[in-house]
Amino acid sequence: MPKAPLLDESEIGRRLDALPAWERKGDQLVRTVRFADFTEAVAFVSRLVEPSNGQNHHPDVAIHWNEVTLTLWTHASGGLTERDFRLAATIDALAPDAGT
Repeated sequence: MPKAPLLDESEIGRRLDALPAWERKGDQLVRTVRFADFTEAVAFVSRLVEPSNGQNHHPDVAIHWNEVTLTLWTHASGGLTERDFRLAATIDALAPDAGT
C-alpha cells in the first residue's frame, strides 16, 4: 500500500475541530474513553476490531482497568493523514458518549 500523504497544519486543525473528544499530541491523535469497569472497556476495544480491519488502519490501544486510551497516526507516513481522522470519526461513533 502506498504511503498516505501527510496533512498540513491548517487541515489538521480543521479536522480536529470536528473531533472534540480527540487531542493532538505531536504527530498523533489521542483519546481516552472511560467505562464502568474492565469488562466494558474490553468489550469496547472488541467493537473496534471489525471497523479497524475494514479500514486497514488500527489504533494503538492501552487499557487501564476502566479506561481505554487510543492513539492514531499513520506509521508508514510518519504523521497524521486522512486515514487517522477517518478512523477517529468511526471510533467516536462507537464510543458510549458518541464523541463528546
